[in-house]
Amino acid sequence: MRTAHSDVLLASAGERGVLCDFYGEAAADTYRDLVEDGDGTSEAQAFAARVHPVSAPVLELAAGVGRLSFPFLEFGWELTALELSATVVAAFRERLAKEPADVRDRCTVVQADMSAFSLGKTFGTVVISSGSINELDEYDRSRVYAAVREHLDPGGKFLLSLELGKPGEPEPMERRQELTGRSGRRHALHVKVVPSEEIQEITIYPADETADPFVVCTHRRRLVPSDRTVRELVRAGFDVISQTPFASSEAGREDMLLVEAVTPAVR
Repeated sequence: MRTAHSDVLLASAGERGVLCDFYGEAAADTYRDLVEDGDGTSEAQAFAARVHPVSAPVLELAAGVGRLSFPFLEFGWELTALELSATVVAAFRERLAKEPADVRDRCTVVQADMSAFSLGKTFGTVVISSGSINELDEYDRSRVYAAVREHLDPGGKFLLSLELGKPGEPEPMERRQELTGRSGRRHALHVKVVPSEEIQEITIYPADETADPFVVCTHRRRLVPSDRTVRELVRAGFDVISQTPFASSEAGREDMLLVEAVTPAVR
């Protein structure tokens, strides 16, 4: 998947250039370098406040490499972690293998599409983290909601964390920043907003312009306002019983929204 910025980078890199999706096999080294050690503790605690004490297994959709999953497991949850990408699932399982036996025993990893899955069991809580629902278009989001309803226990909850915009601070149309990976390598992140399509074009590449190979990772992410997601939940047959702002980091502002939904029959 090309972006305008990736075309410029690849033209400059010549034969050194490699184009790949950020979640694809060719980007595995970059993905693990940037994502694997991400800290989701604050967000996990926001979820935990709505499901404690845990009386039934929890299903996490789009689990990634476990940014939230491993804090969930530290809370003592029995967790099923669902993730689509084979590369990401392999990284999750590699990380899980290093955990104590009691943690491994409480975690089931499933490779599946969050918009079309059937696990043959139900859960007390289904959770999906910030940004993940925005990977999908409106049709596939509706399929997620339907699949979640089929997998909830009577009295179960669907919890979503959604991103909130900065009050009075519109999203910049284009920005670049540098990131340091767990290996110490420096990466450049370029983000461009395309308002007409309600998407972000994301391009990640080596900060070192001489890198060989010069791996350019791209991804397109939808920008779905939190209030639209809430309306979609209502249309899908959920009652949204709370919307609670919270901070995604210990010292940060309230930049996230924890949405708690149930089906009308179980209120």
